[in-house]
Amino acid sequence: MIDDVLMAKVEALAGLRLTPEEREALRADLEKILAYFHKLQEVDTQGVPPFSPLPGQINVLREDEPEASLPPEEALRNAPDAVDGYFRVPPLFPA
Repeated sequence: MIDDVLMAKVEALAGLRLTPEEREALRADLEKILAYFHKLQEVDTQGVPPFSPLPGQINVLREDEPEASLPPEEALRNAPDAVDGYFRVPPLFPA
C-alpha cells in the first residue's frame, strides 16, 4: 500500500529522521489506519441521517467581534526568542 517513495515524502513533510526499523513500524501503523478507513467505506450508510450530537441545539459559540490587536511589545513580552519585533522560532526545514 505505502511504497518507499510515499514513505520518504511523509518523512520529509513531517520533518522526521527515522531509522529503518522506525520507518517500517510507522509504515505498518499507517497501513493499519488506511485499512480501517477502507473498511469504513464499505459500511452502507444509505438512509442514515447525518450525525448531530445534540439534536435541536444551535451553535453556542460567540460571534466573532473585531477588536484591537495587542501592541507588538506586549505580544512579544513572553516570547522565548524575538528579533526585530518578530517571534523567532526554530527552522521548519533543516538546511
